[in-house]
Amino acid sequence: MSHQRKKLLIDTDPGIDDAMAILAAFNSSEVEVVGLTTVFGNVYTQTATQNAFKILQLAEATQVPVAEGSHVTLKGAPKTWVADFVHGADGFGNMNFESVEGFRWRGTAAEFIVQKVRENPGEVSILALGPLTNIALAMQLDSSIAESAAEIVVLGGAFFVNGNVNPAAEANMYGDPDAADFVFGQSGNIKVVGLDVTHSCQFTGSELSNLRGRGRFGTFLSGITAFYLKYHQDAYDMDSVYVHDPSALAAVLQPSLFTWRSGQVRVLTESVATGMTVMDVGLKRWNNPHGWTDRPKVQVAVAVNAAETTSMLLERMAA
Repeated sequence: MSHQRKKLLIDTDPGIDDAMAILAAFNSSEVEVVGLTTVFGNVYTQTATQNAFKILQLAEATQVPVAEGSHVTLKGAPKTWVADFVHGADGFGNMNFESVEGFRWRGTAAEFIVQKVRENPGEVSILALGPLTNIALAMQLDSSIAESAAEIVVLGGAFFVNGNVNPAAEANMYGDPDAADFVFGQSGNIKVVGLDVTHSCQFTGSELSNLRGRGRFGTFLSGITAFYLKYHQDAYDMDSVYVHDPSALAAVLQPSLFTWRSGQVRVLTESVATGMTVMDVGLKRWNNPHGWTDRPKVQVAVAVNAAETTSMLLERMAA
């Protein structure tokens, strides 16, 4: 009997580690990438769309549609900063590749997400690699997609560790905390892969440089990750990079690599700790209702087989 490939829809803000994850997905027999939707985060949304087209060109998958997503947060606030100090102004380590165009879907990212899930109920895995604005907007258009997607795997959060934007918040949650808090309140059909596990997964500088000349994507990935490595050397004093977005892909491909904990999650939307993710881990029966009461329990990754995960991802990136 033939293996059924997962239909994978990737919401993304590429981004160096987004490119790693998406290209690895195209080298993974477990999934069929059915579309990319773009959002602000590592870069502004328009640049994210251009970078998505570049990734699809590299993957020789220009038939895959790209739907441009929101340029503002769920509450309508403009994006005022991007992580150019991590990914470069162009999102690809300031390599300044020539712009390309591909199959641009005419509607919004939220409309595309709704349509794909409606057309394939129970079959579409959504991998959310950026702020959750598009996912929230899609759920507002059609609340049923939260349950009729096969799964929603979210990169984001810092549950029992410090954040990476400030001590409290991880970047994707900080980018649109209202969207994140809304999404986590809609469904238990969600897995969250945050800094608790992505900081355990690292690619060394040697592993990144050794990608050059390997497979369809190795030279491209080796080139763009030089900037990413320099950021990690400066910010963390380490000769390696944290594997964020590809680890979230690994949770789609091989969820058994992770240890999961179930609980209701809230995201702080106003305070010095805006973007902080707080999970009720179920250690107490509460006497009174509170802000976590009656919200669905989501699955949060709290541990990972880092060696097996990074080895598998490097193999997919260089295949």
